[in-house]
Amino acid sequence: MDVTKVPLDAEAMIKGLKRWVECESPTYDKPSVDAMTALAAEEMEKLGFTVEIIPGPDGLGDCARATFPHSRRGEPGVLISGHLDTVHPLGTLEKLPFRREGDICWGPGICDMKGGNFAAISAIKALAEMGVETPLPVTVLLTSDEEIGTPGCRAMIEAEAAKNRYVLVPEPAWARNTVVTGRYAIARYHLTAIGRPSHAGAALKAGQSAVKMMARKLIEIEDMTDEDCTFSVSVMHGGQWVNCVPTIARAECLSMAKRQSDLDEGTAKILAFDERNADGTGFIVEKSVVRPVWEASDGTMDLYARARRIGNELGFDLAHASEGGGSDGNFTGAMGLPTLDGLGVVGRDVHTLDEHIEVSSLASRGRLIAGLLAELD
Repeated sequence: MDVTKVPLDAEAMIKGLKRWVECESPTYDKPSVDAMTALAAEEMEKLGFTVEIIPGPDGLGDCARATFPHSRRGEPGVLISGHLDTVHPLGTLEKLPFRREGDICWGPGICDMKGGNFAAISAIKALAEMGVETPLPVTVLLTSDEEIGTPGCRAMIEAEAAKNRYVLVPEPAWARNTVVTGRYAIARYHLTAIGRPSHAGAALKAGQSAVKMMARKLIEIEDMTDEDCTFSVSVMHGGQWVNCVPTIARAECLSMAKRQSDLDEGTAKILAFDERNADGTGFIVEKSVVRPVWEASDGTMDLYARARRIGNELGFDLAHASEGGGSDGNFTGAMGLPTLDGLGVVGRDVHTLDEHIEVSSLASRGRLIAGLLAELD
């Protein structure tokens, strides 16, 4: 098959993607994520997919599982794993509207990872339009909680992946002409400082500020960062009334390491901050969701070699690397399944108010995915 002939038109694709981007879907807003899932399901059904809506984790949005007609339906095949939730809160469109200038297009979630999902689905349909049946059946799984570490959908993803031979993840490319063949180990922690209340004006010294305690601990925790393991505190809440010494302060910490052993050592260090005092004050550290380290297997490197050859046919030479940002590829790669990540669109500044993509990459990345689907057996 001449992969350059796969009928994908970036101009038509960006028009279709506009609906997805303007359907805001922050993880914690279930109605919004449900609406995005329904939109994706509707469009996939129009393209010929059979779609099942799967109730999401408790309090979170629905997921969608879609299969394309195939003569070997039900046999192990290729899983395309993506997520529909974003980090951008409702109303972000007012600050980051869908807009285009030349080959650059902005919008919340356009790069991470609605653009990649859209390109992958378009690639499957484009192959069908060419009369090309993929050697293996293809399943698309779109989940709803990746941006918070996949606490509820992990088991679903692992169960679906176990039914398949390969996993493709259209997360954003980490740089132009790149794919991801491994990801770092990641852990999240909940931190709680418990102080002692008092009136901040009349009896300040009688109290013990949870906010002050948290501030001191956060500096110590972030200062543990080195080349082997990082610690980043990005969320913090504390106090309620300015005239009351705060009793409770909470924070969330993200830790990342290239090797599982380094993350395990980091976990031991941060858990050592846990302190419970007899008077009820203290500092509580609780381990939350984790992503296991994913190191490239022979199967993953074979996938990369295929992708690189297809990329060369398309006119670009693909590089690969292990990447720090986590994805659901951590789970499937750690299972030993051949997994290729970072197959999505080219863009920059994800999770910011400058998130954007290169419009032309919708077609080029779609053809790359189509080329893989057309030969994986």
